Amino acid sequence: MSNHYEVLGVARDATGEEIKKAYRKLARQYHPDVYQGEDAEEKFKDVSHAYEVLSDPQKRRVYDTTGNENGTDSGFGAGFSGQGFAFQDIFESFFGGQGGQGQGPIPRKQRGQDALIGVRIELREAVFGVNKKIEVDTAVLCETCHGSCCREGTTEQTCDICHGSGQVQRPVRSILGQVMTVASCVTCQGHGTVIPEPCNECMGEGRVRSRRSLTIKVPAGVDTGTRIQLAAQGEAGPAGGPAGDLYVEMRVNRDTLFSRERDDLQASVNVPMTAAALGTELTIETFDGPQQLNVKPGTQSGEVLTLRGLGVTHLRGQGRGDLKVELNVETPTRVDAAQEELLKQLAALRGEQFTEGKLTASGGVFAKLRDKLGGH
Repeated sequence: MSNHYEVLGVARDATGEEIKKAYRKLARQYHPDVYQGEDAEEKFKDVSHAYEVLSDPQKRRVYDTTGNENGTDSGFGAGFSGQGFAFQDIFESFFGGQGGQGQGPIPRKQRGQDALIGVRIELREAVFGVNKKIEVDTAVLCETCHGSCCREGTTEQTCDICHGSGQVQRPVRSILGQVMTVASCVTCQGHGTVIPEPCNECMGEGRVRSRRSLTIKVPAGVDTGTRIQLAAQGEAGPAGGPAGDLYVEMRVNRDTLFSRERDDLQASVNVPMTAAALGTELTIETFDGPQQLNVKPGTQSGEVLTLRGLGVTHLRGQGRGDLKVELNVETPTRVDAAQEELLKQLAALRGEQFTEGKLTASGGVFAKLRDKLGGH
């Protein structure tokens, strides 16, 4: 008996995806319609049979353990494992499972897997919501066979090994004597039917991988990590089975002006020292257009002005958060002679005196601080 791993050209620790990839490549190579060698049909059958065994986790485990997909060793060697029986078969025989009552053929048509993709949006789009066009690389229904898995003009046929039951009985030698167990039919993989002429496009799976476009509605208020579920937009199921769901996970890009704290937006604005001292009105650009900020006289650096209802829309509820603007009072780093003279005059009027570049005060801010601390 040929080694299934060698037939497919994969290592014994190959993943299921690696096994499937190797099978598809060889199936196309040795398909009788493509490969012209005299042994085309035999090679194609070997590749298909190897894939049938190694693509099924349970059959692969039995094959790796015993070297035989039937689950029995070839002789009566040393130890229990070489005497033609397995404890698992015994337990399944007495406690149900495949060794108990037959469960009938496994439907070839199955639901497809769910899929997850990430999508990036801008902060503005998260605030108001957006319709986003996305590209999805996933399994779709084969348009050639429409999920039948068969070449045009052919149909699946009843398995002549299990006669459509999807299961076979086999004797197993055990410590209790010879018992009959029920296992999935290796030939049809438990489906009860075989596909003698698989579709050339999907290689008998009823689905192919393809890239398709979708337009999704991203609701206002989403944040990084928010997932949107799209029913029946995931992987198409084998043999025309229903599709799974598609989950779209949001990633919100950083904005150059605004940051987000829950449903509030935050920004900072630089205010000249003179404007902060005298008071002024500033115009700032927001996601809702230009807005006026009233800066009161004597405003200190770090003060926050709040614009109600200009933040992020609440995802589960009504209304929006706030826009909070922090004011940064700018002190000039360089002044000319005229500006320096004016600042000295202002300092003098405030009781502040400069001597050799040092600030002293009499009855001013430092005197008040000294009195507060109890200095003399």
